[in-house]
Amino acid sequence: MVKVLIPSGALGLGYDRDALARGIAAQPDIIAIDGGSTDSGPHYLGTGTSKYSRGSTKAEWADLMAARVEAGVPLIIGTAGTCGADDAVDWLVDITREIAAERGESLKLAVLKSGQDGDAMASALEDGRITPLTPAPEISADLLRDCTNIVALAGAEQIQAALETGADIVIAGRTTDTAIISALPLARGCHAGSVWHGAKIGECGALATTSPNTGTILIEFDADGFTITPMGRDARATPRTVSAHMLYENNDPYRLYEPGGYLDVTGAQYAALDDRRVRVTGSEWVETTPYTVKLEGARRAGFQTVSLVLVRDAHYVDNIRAWVDDIRTKCTAKAAARVGGDFHIELRIIGADATLGALDTGATPGSELGVMGIVTAETEAVSREVAKMLNPYLLHHPLTEQEEMPTFAFPFSPPEMPRGAVYEFCLNHVLALDDPMEAFRLTIEEVGA
Repeated sequence: MVKVLIPSGALGLGYDRDALARGIAAQPDIIAIDGGSTDSGPHYLGTGTSKYSRGSTKAEWADLMAARVEAGVPLIIGTAGTCGADDAVDWLVDITREIAAERGESLKLAVLKSGQDGDAMASALEDGRITPLTPAPEISADLLRDCTNIVALAGAEQIQAALETGADIVIAGRTTDTAIISALPLARGCHAGSVWHGAKIGECGALATTSPNTGTILIEFDADGFTITPMGRDARATPRTVSAHMLYENNDPYRLYEPGGYLDVTGAQYAALDDRRVRVTGSEWVETTPYTVKLEGARRAGFQTVSLVLVRDAHYVDNIRAWVDDIRTKCTAKAAARVGGDFHIELRIIGADATLGALDTGATPGSELGVMGIVTAETEAVSREVAKMLNPYLLHHPLTEQEEMPTFAFPFSPPEMPRGAVYEFCLNHVLALDDPMEAFRLTIEEVGA
């Protein structure tokens, strides 16, 4: 049997300290936590930075480092620094060194990096080793070289290599969410289908329970299945909460693809052991060839400036779409004539289907709306210049030429807020490997020695 303690869905989200303490008391074999994903958009991969504050990250990581010492087991994090890019890994390594120095602690640190060189990826594309998933954008060697960061998602094999070094702490770049949970029980011969299934259920901590904010869960893997036990005092796992998690971030509720194969839960059986624990059996792991790892890449898409105006006049609220369409048309024409360059103006109505746009058919107008102007251009100078041209339209533009000139409210002065460079995802592909480690780099460091 192998016990994996998962403190929360991601480092930086927070967790119940009492629940973590109960998890440590259960004598886990390893503590595993995720560091992020692509959920928060392309900026973090594009820049190689974390979405979470350094202070929150350090505080939670320090607690987990102390928990590791108390439990006497390895601590592992995957997709370090939100995106798993090499710079984000280095950021967490620096925090780890800082905490160790403050405590006078010595430890062995394994660092697994997932970053890929653009030129190497261009060669792999030309060799036919990069193939698209569905859906995938068209890519080229030039696009790959244009990416600011490309990462490969490590699987269980790469994490096992890091654990085999005997490291106290493993800080990994981009990994699949399940790899850090599955690696040790797979290495110790637990049932492969159950391991991958349990890892999927555990990837977000207590999200697969009735109290997701408690964070911490314990998963016990064995030769036939796995058992999930929430560590939160009032948290419960039920067959429904556990089985439903196969729907989370997965387009097929029965299959989950990983490096080297896929999980099939068609025959899985979920049984409540009591009012808190669930036992799962019957899942299967199917190996596939060639061995592939998913690639994620981001590149700069331009520069952006944002403006916000508040509209309360009932006449304009009732005709808000006609108003923003007219502004977009006229300001685009003026900017094209006076500034030139490649730019795009978007006017997003905040409070009326601002999230889903035209897909939100049930939106109803209110008494007040916000209109957010988003100008994206090939250079920061053009983005700011066009945003300034948009300013008088947002402040004073009438619906018709025969109306009095209105005045609306800018909540900020100046209303133009430069966002700097913006990024876009540009890969949904897999890379075929002859050796699972060939796209990854593993180094060992003695911290505080």
